[in-house]
Amino acid sequence: MDRDAKTIKTNAGATFSIHLWEDRTRGELWVPSYDATAFSMVNEDFLRTVSNNAVDSGRRSFEFRALLPGTHRLVFEKRMGWKFTAEDRRVFLIGVADGITSKVDHA
Repeated sequence: MDRDAKTIKTNAGATFSIHLWEDRTRGELWVPSYDATAFSMVNEDFLRTVSNNAVDSGRRSFEFRALLPGTHRLVFEKRMGWKFTAEDRRVFLIGVADGITSKVDHA
């Protein structure tokens, strides 16, 4: 089991968002891994928060739609283009209940 996993609760058909800090200047890139029958990614965005021509860092946002009731793992690995292993890893346990609501936002 994942000790440091964050739990998110939502309903089938609802969307939920996850926001992660990313420093593109260093070559960082968050890569999600998930069961495509449980979620579908509906949006991905990057908000640059540092106003400097030499720095490209900010908040990366991922929005998913929950498709399948149950508890599912959503794993993000911070990758660097020149490394074979992940720099960092974030695990989310998504509890999806039957029913529809609008949107859940998580950091």
